[in-house]
Amino acid sequence: MPHTDLRSVHSASPGAVRMKWAESSATMLAAVDLSRVVGLVPVGATEQHGPHLPTDTDTRIAIALCDAVERGRPSDVLVLPSVNVGCSLGHGSALAGTLSLFPDELSTILIRYAEWAALSGVTRVLFVNGHMGNAPAIAAATDVLRFRRPDLQSSWIDWWQASPAVADEVTVDGQDIHANRAETSIVLHLAPALVDVAAMRTADDPDRTDGLTFRYTAESLSRNGVTGTPSAASAELGARLFEQIVAVIDDRVSRGVAESAPLPRTAPQPTWIQK
Repeated sequence: MPHTDLRSVHSASPGAVRMKWAESSATMLAAVDLSRVVGLVPVGATEQHGPHLPTDTDTRIAIALCDAVERGRPSDVLVLPSVNVGCSLGHGSALAGTLSLFPDELSTILIRYAEWAALSGVTRVLFVNGHMGNAPAIAAATDVLRFRRPDLQSSWIDWWQASPAVADEVTVDGQDIHANRAETSIVLHLAPALVDVAAMRTADDPDRTDGLTFRYTAESLSRNGVTGTPSAASAELGARLFEQIVAVIDDRVSRGVAESAPLPRTAPQPTWIQK
């Protein structure tokens, strides 16, 4: 039987054909062999981003990256609905606009997300992370999944560390980045109308974490919620960074869509593990 993909299922409908979970009906999804796709899950945050960027910055970037990868793939990527609230405890409570989960809560949500997607046939999930504070929870979720659900494959990518070249560019103005030159540039590229350019020009605030022994929330590290030099941002830099990150994710998908474990699993699933 020939393989059916969502593009062909959608082709009878008007408009662009897209591989998007949220735009597909149950019938459409059921008609597709989803074990042949990589499910991209944008994992973002809703939090303060200084005086010049919107609170959905991290979610907006993660979604845009997934959508861009999907546009360039023939039929082997499915973009799942985004996770819009992440782990933003590091932003504290003094700066308005932050909504947050605790790390264990986010981790549980991501595990359930993958398990429910698997019920419809998605067995490969790549979380595309838009927020630095999410990384430990995503790592924990994929650790649990690889142990409890060896029938599923999961991993993640942090956009700011997509490649050494991207990481070098992102951290030009400090290691503890937030609403900085790079992030502001990407939003200028994606949604320039949402950037308060006047505020951006005077929002620079340095990275104060170098040499610290302990961790602190944003109000103890930044005067305005920014870490870095957004005044140096440009849409041109944002476009260049965005395309580099998309290329890295695309490569991960190309390698992952047919990947299997290097060695067969021999150990039985422990009976004491609670599902």
